[in-house]
Amino acid sequence: MPTRMGRRRARPRRGERWITLTTDFGTGDGYVGVMKGVIYGINPQARIVDLSHDIPPQDIARAAFLLARHFTFFPPDTIHLVVVDPGVGGERRPLLWMAGHYFFVGPDNGVVSTALRRAGQSVRAYHLNRPRYWLPRISSTFHGRDIFAPVAAHLSRGILPRSLGQKTKQWVALEPPALKVGPGRLQGRIAHIDRFGNLLTNIPAEHLSAWGSQLRVRLHQVEILGLARTFADGAPGNLIAYLDSDWHLAIGRVLGSAQTTLGARVGDPVEVLGP
Repeated sequence: MPTRMGRRRARPRRGERWITLTTDFGTGDGYVGVMKGVIYGINPQARIVDLSHDIPPQDIARAAFLLARHFTFFPPDTIHLVVVDPGVGGERRPLLWMAGHYFFVGPDNGVVSTALRRAGQSVRAYHLNRPRYWLPRISSTFHGRDIFAPVAAHLSRGILPRSLGQKTKQWVALEPPALKVGPGRLQGRIAHIDRFGNLLTNIPAEHLSAWGSQLRVRLHQVEILGLARTFADGAPGNLIAYLDSDWHLAIGRVLGSAQTTLGARVGDPVEVLGP
C-alpha cells in the first residue's frame, strides 16, 4: 500500500498488529495503564502506541481532529482504539470500523468519523455485541477497559471482525467544519490549538496556492501578510502564518504562543484574503 511517506510497508503478522490509544483520560489515574494491562493479558505480543491522552475531557471533536491527522502514518492493519466517551453506559453503541487498511474501535459518537472520511474508501462497521470478547464483569462507566480494550486485543490476535459483532450500516458522523469560499476571500476556523499555542485551522493548502505570498490572514483584528516557510523566517515575538505538518494553514508566534497573544479559542473564525 502506498503510504503518505511514499513507500510500501509490510503488513504485521497476526498477533503483532499495532494498537494506538487515544483518550481523554490523562495519565494520572491509571486508566490508560489498566487498558494496556487488559490488552497485554489477552495478547502479550500486541504493540501499543500512545497517540494522545491529553484530549480535553469529553471533547469528541478534538479527538476526531487529531485521529484524522495521524492515523495514516501507522502500518497497515493498525487498530486505532479511541475512547472519548461522554455517553458511556448510555444508548450509544460500541463499534468496530474497517476503512482502507485500518481498523477503528470506539464509541458510536462521531469520534472516528473524520478519519473514516479521510480514509476515502468504503467502510464496514460492526456493532460490538458479543460479550464473550469482553471482560467478564462490565462497569457502566469504563467501557474503555471492559469492552474496547478487550475487543482491540482479540482483533490484534487475528479474530475476525464478524466474530466480534454484528454488521451495521449506520453510525454517527460529525459534520466537517465548513469553509466559506468567495471571490478573493475564504473563511475557516481554528480546529485545534497545540501545546505551543499554535493555531491549527481547517483551511487546506490547496485553497491558498493561487494567492502565493500576497495572501493576508486575519484573526481577531490582526492581519498577517504572506506565508512563512519556517518559524526561523520570523523575528522573535512576531506572529506568522504557515503551513503545518498536515498541510493546513496555521498561525504561530515565533518563540511564543499565538493563543496567548490573540486570546484565541478553538472554533474562532480565520479569514484569508487575496491580493
